[in-house]
Amino acid sequence: MITEKRFTREVLSLMEEDLRDASSREVLWCGQQNSEGMISRVSVAARGTDSEVPALFPHMDKGDVVIHNHPSGLLEPSSADLSVASLLGNRGIGFFIINNELTHFYAVAEPVKRKRDTSLDEEELAHILSPGGALENISENYEHRPSQTDLLKLICRGFNQNLIIAAEAGTGVGKSFAYLIPSLKWAEENEERVVISTATINLQQQIIEKDIPLAKRMTGSTVKAVLVKGRRNYICHSRLKEQMDENSLFLDEGDPLKVIYDWSQISATGSRTELNFHPDESLWSRVCSESDTCTGMRCPWFENCYVMRARREAASAGILVVNHHLLFADLALRQSGIGYESGAVLPVYDRIVFDEAHNIENSATSFFSESLSKFSVFQLLGRLYRLRKGRAAGSAVRIEALTGPCPDLAEIPQLITNIKAKAEILDSLSRDFTGDNYTRRITGDPDQNIESGLLAPMGELQKELLLLSQACTDTLKAIPEEEDENPLVFEFKAMIRRLQEMSSFCEKFRNYSEYGELVFWIERKKTAAGELFERFIITPLDIASMMNEAVFNQFKSVICTSATLTVRDNFNYWNSRIGLNLSDPEKVFSEIFPSPFDYTRRALLAVPNDAPMPEEGESYYSYISSFCKKALEVSEGGALLLFTSYEMLKNVFNDLKPGLDRMGITAYRQGEDDRTRLLNNFRNDVSSVLFATDSFWEGVDTPGDSLKLVIICRLPFRVPTDPVVMARVEAIERRGGNPFMELSLPEAVMKFKQGFGRLMRRKSDRGVVLILDSRVVKKRYGSLFLNSLPPAMRSVKAGDAILLEIEDFLYGN
Repeated sequence: MITEKRFTREVLSLMEEDLRDASSREVLWCGQQNSEGMISRVSVAARGTDSEVPALFPHMDKGDVVIHNHPSGLLEPSSADLSVASLLGNRGIGFFIINNELTHFYAVAEPVKRKRDTSLDEEELAHILSPGGALENISENYEHRPSQTDLLKLICRGFNQNLIIAAEAGTGVGKSFAYLIPSLKWAEENEERVVISTATINLQQQIIEKDIPLAKRMTGSTVKAVLVKGRRNYICHSRLKEQMDENSLFLDEGDPLKVIYDWSQISATGSRTELNFHPDESLWSRVCSESDTCTGMRCPWFENCYVMRARREAASAGILVVNHHLLFADLALRQSGIGYESGAVLPVYDRIVFDEAHNIENSATSFFSESLSKFSVFQLLGRLYRLRKGRAAGSAVRIEALTGPCPDLAEIPQLITNIKAKAEILDSLSRDFTGDNYTRRITGDPDQNIESGLLAPMGELQKELLLLSQACTDTLKAIPEEEDENPLVFEFKAMIRRLQEMSSFCEKFRNYSEYGELVFWIERKKTAAGELFERFIITPLDIASMMNEAVFNQFKSVICTSATLTVRDNFNYWNSRIGLNLSDPEKVFSEIFPSPFDYTRRALLAVPNDAPMPEEGESYYSYISSFCKKALEVSEGGALLLFTSYEMLKNVFNDLKPGLDRMGITAYRQGEDDRTRLLNNFRNDVSSVLFATDSFWEGVDTPGDSLKLVIICRLPFRVPTDPVVMARVEAIERRGGNPFMELSLPEAVMKFKQGFGRLMRRKSDRGVVLILDSRVVKKRYGSLFLNSLPPAMRSVKAGDAILLEIEDFLYGN
């Protein structure tokens, strides 16, 4: 057939360039059809030799076309072509063979034609959640929530009209069903994949194990839904075997490595969560799958690879449940050049639902930050070359089997020793440079302290990294050309790339003053064994434009929902932080869906107006400790104490625990146990108290008598010395803005709302939120905090009167 009947001229021009780049060898393309059935988009999936090319298709969708050329000009399919075409055809994917002149092609298998979008019926889907609908029929505790059906209708419009939706859904609205029902129906009706991204593991598990099965029952949907995890969650057969070979002489039967190996022989998923113990992080990091060491289809275990198996599973699903970090990993790859038409970390998708969307900025900022420490350097060096009880191992040792004796290879052990020494010096000098501070931002013109304490030793490390990179690169020249596709060579090249990336990081850090859009800083961390070390970090100053380009401009529909997206019923702050204000305003719809809970009768917001101000130091701390003790005596436990400082948390905990023990009240403290176990213990012990900070301001779901008192000890303003906050404050000041009103205050209000939201998780819940920071009533900005909350009863009195009112509210008639 003549190509012009099925390929657009633009596509043929692109394919001509691809063939030139491949020196007219075989190329495999993935093509997409337009509504007229013409191939209107192509992307290169693989390149091969004069006679063959890998058939890569895990991430292709129904309606796509796999195209590859036969340089001979003969368009007759081989037996391998027919086998691949059969496999693809059964998934609705076409298979074409084309000549190098791009004039003729042969359609071995036709793709399934893409259907036009089938719009969702808002009223029909809303009825599922309405009285007399499917939810009432299958739920014993059904309650009609008008705000839930209203939210569902808005999300339907988002899918139907290709909109960006920002929806604040108060606690108890039931936002999961409001977005899951439209997502399932859209994926089923239109055969278009929807990604649901969350911030927390708990919510991911709830969605995949509880909410989606129930939503499928309500809708009758048969769409496949898969929980997608990052590759580090999976064991790597190749790395595990390497560790077993290296350590086989030293393993006892109960050794954790041996236990992991035995488990890997019978595991269906290879996922870390399947293990019946929690392996040490240093061990797991040596045996888990990592992109740096993955040789892909060159790996002898490729067919049985757990990561590839999980990706194939994802490619066959209509709903993918992921976390924000994994989603941003996928988006970063697409932005770096892979594009949006083929698979990256995730298979192709066109629509995203962000749950817990208030976390997007922090998640994106964290992901797009770069970091380096002596331990990250040591980890890479250990993969390259290491000695264990006199036995050499690592990629450099294995590559010697291909090169034979090689002078450059022989230099590697000494070069690694040099790098380790330079990394230790950098860590030590930068710790002196940072002093007693656990974080320090690098800014201004380099002075003598910065030069000697940081830049010079980092330059020395960079030189050694480059020498090792060069020695490894020279080693490659000694490898026979026929070994280019050997997995060992591929892995060795990955090590070289990583060495070069570390060198580039050092180069960028040493020239920090040239990068005004980035924040350069140092953070002091502690290992599990208690060893302090310095971590060097480069963070983007602003992710708004990045988000707009990578997300809002790329996908047909983006749904963002959370219980906290507004400040005083206004979305402006959140929109500006994540780049929604840069999008086409005609595509963006924002709406607030109030909580159905009766806060006016079931929640008391109490503020003692005689509390010292936080800046009063010791008297403020003494007051917090004393008043918390009195409040816990009144509530008899069942309380969550939220702090902004871990130091204050520990001190108040140590002050109160003996007295709580005497009262028979169990005191739990964040950090003393795994988060999940800690929350389960707190939830199951109705008279317990949990002392927490930071992440516990959200994600704590404890209905009933286990939580009837939430104490917010201090308004959650971010520490002003945080390097990234400092840089963002300065950026606002440079353009003449007010950083307190534009950044610090709205950010604190949103976190404050999250803390308040821990109290009521069910309609039947009842309790008190006690605020011990009198700024909320004494400062002009305090009204912004209070007016952003649901309409609870309020009491602002002297401390003693507040305690009596709390007692009366909890136990009075």
